Amino acid sequence: MALLEVENLQTHFRTPDGGVNRAVDGLSFNVEAGQTVAIVGESGCGKSVTSMSILRLIPEPPGQIAGQIRFNGKNLLDLSDREMRAIRGNEISMIFQEPMTSLNPVLSIGKQIGEALRLHQGLSRSQAEAKAVEMLTLVGIPAPDKRVKEYPHQLSGGMRQRVMIAIALACNPKLLIADEPTTALDVTIQAQILDLMRDLKHRVGAAIVLITHDLGVVAEVAERVIVMYAGRKVEEARVEDLFRAPKHPYTQGLLGAVPKLGSSLDGTSERLAEIPGLVPSLKQKLQGCVFASRCPQVTELCRTAAPALEEKAPAHIAACHYAVKEAVPA
Repeated sequence: MALLEVENLQTHFRTPDGGVNRAVDGLSFNVEAGQTVAIVGESGCGKSVTSMSILRLIPEPPGQIAGQIRFNGKNLLDLSDREMRAIRGNEISMIFQEPMTSLNPVLSIGKQIGEALRLHQGLSRSQAEAKAVEMLTLVGIPAPDKRVKEYPHQLSGGMRQRVMIAIALACNPKLLIADEPTTALDVTIQAQILDLMRDLKHRVGAAIVLITHDLGVVAEVAERVIVMYAGRKVEEARVEDLFRAPKHPYTQGLLGAVPKLGSSLDGTSERLAEIPGLVPSLKQKLQGCVFASRCPQVTELCRTAAPALEEKAPAHIAACHYAVKEAVPA
């Protein structure tokens, strides 16, 4: 049994005009204990809504979550609010996208780290503060005895992100959800945060669901990758297989748009590929393939019949009628 099993997740939102926005529409995936799984796709594809749905942070209404989200065998959608509060920040933690808006500006760093420890582990105020200093040391913040008494506005962006990681890891969660953990950080700080996440994963043994649109980050830290488009999963594979032989035209377009380091120096520089058109509106029920309106290989079949997710190579699935299917070894 996998640590996290998401089956046919559907997160829809009622709109003021009476319509329905299908932000996540039938998503399924598993995360094994200690595994790092990346979910990638362009803005608006449903990545962050998926992470918020797992923790049941979607307000209902206007949101509505259906399907199954099993964590350690328990369906999180069947739990009461009190039972979910016991899991959030304890067994499942999340690093939110923007630390400046996620951290409380009027509470010291030590109090914000200690809050989860006092709530979930019953530590005293002094024990929680000592643990907060320990966590700041763990995530590589210098002078932790001083920083624990400071406030978010006194820290740099990279330090605030490290504080978010310290808060998320304080209770030794089994699952860590990281929503764009390196967004808005300069490249040197990005590299430090990724190194830190890799190191901490080995130290505490947590599984990680990494939400990102940056394929470079995926190549650095993930083992498996799920590609989402318009609220649906269109491809899933081991990271090395996806980069070596992407099957879905959307994934091929994403990889084609990634700049190649040094290509302008060796004379092989080409224009970056682009994916024409716009993402379809999620307010309408899409017929056929969700990528049909932008796909260079589209046929009438694509517009009328939705392709099933099929295994195109060992442990490599894609939802495309015309994806090349490799021979599976006997």
